[in-house]
Parts: sequence; C-alpha cells; structure tokens
Amino acid sequence: MDWYLKVLKNYVGFSGRARRKEYWMFVLFNLIVSAGLVILEFLLDIKSVLTVIYSLAILLPSLAVTFRRLHDTGRSGWWILISLIPFVGGIVLLVFDCLDSEPNDNQYGPNPKQFA
Repeated sequence: MDWYLKVLKNYVGFSGRARRKEYWMFVLFNLIVSAGLVILEFLLDIKSVLTVIYSLAILLPSLAVTFRRLHDTGRSGWWILISLIPFVGGIVLLVFDCLDSEPNDNQYGPNPKQFA
C-alpha cells in the first residue's frame, strides 16, 4: 500500500526514476482495486461508472510512474508512445518495464536502489 500511496503523492512527477518494485506494486494494486470495482458493479447491477471514474482518476499517476520507470531503464519517457503500435508496442513496453535499473546515476537522476 505504501508504494501505491507514494505514486499517488507524486502523481504529476514525470521526472526522476521509479524502481521496478514501485511500478509493479502500483500496477498490482490497480488491478486489485479495478477487479473489486467490477465485482461491486456486477453485484449492484450498475453500469461501469465506478471503474470509469477510477480509471480517469488514476490516469495521470499511471502515466507518471510509467515515465519514471522508463527513465530508470535509461530511456526517454516518450517511449510510452510505442504502446500505440498494435500488438508489438505493448509487448515492447512490457519488456522495458521488466528490465532492471541502470546501475549508476543516469541523465534522469540517481539510482533509486541506492536510497532503499
């Protein structure tokens, strides 16, 4: 939960670096919340209002943490646009998100693993 709150507190921070753990814990928590909202909507027999509101609320933090994750691997945050290429783009972005951090400081800041 701390990783999720850390991302939310830095919701428009597109500079710097994000560790793999920070990124994937945020993704995991989002999946759990989204699944819970879908189940709640099904049980209450309502349309996808809650999931749409949650998705819009989490859009900027998701983009920011993805930019920071790409920075951690030494890539520009604009590599996120590769996901617009059908099929291949999403796979390439997934691979980039799974890669380990650059071991030393890079142009985007110090290695966040040194502070953990």
